[in-house]
Amino acid sequence: MSSLRLFGRLARSLPLRPVVRIPERWKYTQHQGVKGIRNRKSFFEAQMQAGQRSEDNEDLEQEERASSGNQADMRFLDDRAYDEVAGGAMRISRDIASSQQVLILQPYVKWVAKRQSSTPIDVRPEDQLEEASALIHSLPNWQVARALKVPLESLEKKTLFGSGKLVELKELVAELRQERQLTCLFVSKGTLSFAQKRFLEAEFRLPVMDRYSVVIQILRLHATSAEAKLQVAMAELPYIWAQAKDANVTQTRRQGYALTDLQKEILRTRERKLRAELDRVRRQRQLLRQKRKQQNYPIVAVVGYTNAGKTSLIKALTVEDALQPRNQLFATLDVTAHAGCLPCNLQVIYMDTVGFMSDLPTGLFECFVATLEDAMLADVIVHVQDLSHPCHAAQRYHVEATLRSLAFNVANGDSTASQLPPIINVYNKCDLVFSKAQSSSDPVHHISARAQTGLEPLLDDIEQQILNATGRRKLQMRVPSGGPEMAWLYKNAAVVETIADEENPERLMMHVVISQPTLDKFKRQFCR
Repeated sequence: MSSLRLFGRLARSLPLRPVVRIPERWKYTQHQGVKGIRNRKSFFEAQMQAGQRSEDNEDLEQEERASSGNQADMRFLDDRAYDEVAGGAMRISRDIASSQQVLILQPYVKWVAKRQSSTPIDVRPEDQLEEASALIHSLPNWQVARALKVPLESLEKKTLFGSGKLVELKELVAELRQERQLTCLFVSKGTLSFAQKRFLEAEFRLPVMDRYSVVIQILRLHATSAEAKLQVAMAELPYIWAQAKDANVTQTRRQGYALTDLQKEILRTRERKLRAELDRVRRQRQLLRQKRKQQNYPIVAVVGYTNAGKTSLIKALTVEDALQPRNQLFATLDVTAHAGCLPCNLQVIYMDTVGFMSDLPTGLFECFVATLEDAMLADVIVHVQDLSHPCHAAQRYHVEATLRSLAFNVANGDSTASQLPPIINVYNKCDLVFSKAQSSSDPVHHISARAQTGLEPLLDDIEQQILNATGRRKLQMRVPSGGPEMAWLYKNAAVVETIADEENPERLMMHVVISQPTLDKFKRQFCR
């Protein structure tokens, strides 16, 4: 057989490398937001990073495909019979384009000693009322007709308000109906019992919503991916079951308010399908985490109260044009991955997460565990806080308590395995606070993601925490110039700097960030 024919047969037997389509939104971007950090790349570094970028984009594209899900399997979410049950229990609908005029009532206990708050930091009713108004403004075409505080002796009464306050509120409702078409009443309380809601609706003859149902309406609006829609649909069910249980306790079946056997079966079937789909999502997330772990990418989870500026911070650290932060509550529902680079040229992945909110049952956010596991299992957590908010101390306490609860659930109740990763506290929007004294001894970072100030110390802190958490070290290595050792280090380690060796012009001094297993591989391959 001639050598030409042998070469042709050998070429045909070789496997073809598949062509990977890289979507524009996942285009790899290096950190450019802080001056003086990026170093000039040599020929070997540019060549090695070009190969790594294709792997990054392939990994992120696979994550995008996994999060989008199979649309054919999601058709059960569009269920008219379920929408009737959910609308009756939560007073929500899928038609959020219709205009709504809302009266906001912010109840609060008059005496501090009687307040049953999960937060030891007292929150003023004025701040609670402002947050309730922000919730309504997060929905398109929803307007606040009037917002007022209502002092109460207790939040557990069946009527919620006293008889005198009810008469006063009825007069206000009648007045607002004359001025404009009032369509809804929003009682800014975590959850209203079935008895409280039915009594208020009978008195005011208006649909009554609580914080849980309003937040679910916002989440429905912002849920665009299949993964987010699954989690929002799952978050609705505990509320509906609780309302049905309370309806049975109050013996209102004769009034037609309790669930029928058919409606209960609809809810059970829906819950069973949702759990199966969420388990599938969870397994996909685990596979992606394993792949990132094999590729040895450090993970930085960015968490915080809703609208604290998490997405804005990630955009400032990665300079990713596809990120478009919005000044809205719960604007981010999906946990998304964004590639970035630390000052030592170590590549990391920033995970954007759903924001938290107080006065809501923890069970609502537990439905997002399928994606929040990425944050709980990260190497470092960056806790972003809105310094300009008057209740930022209470918000910080609430986020920390929620993280501990979620970590406990992710560990399946094992307190020894529910240890959180190292947390870096960041005070964002410091440019909006002029009288705030910033102490140099304060371990909290004061930054402005919008103005891109204070990012260099934050990146240095993230880098140090990542090195400690992942067992990486900064080393100085002398290698032959242009040799295979140099190319191997550019491919498998983060090269900080490369300078000529003054003692031997044929060698180079390479400052690298490398893990111990990778260093052992280098020694086995090149060191005798």
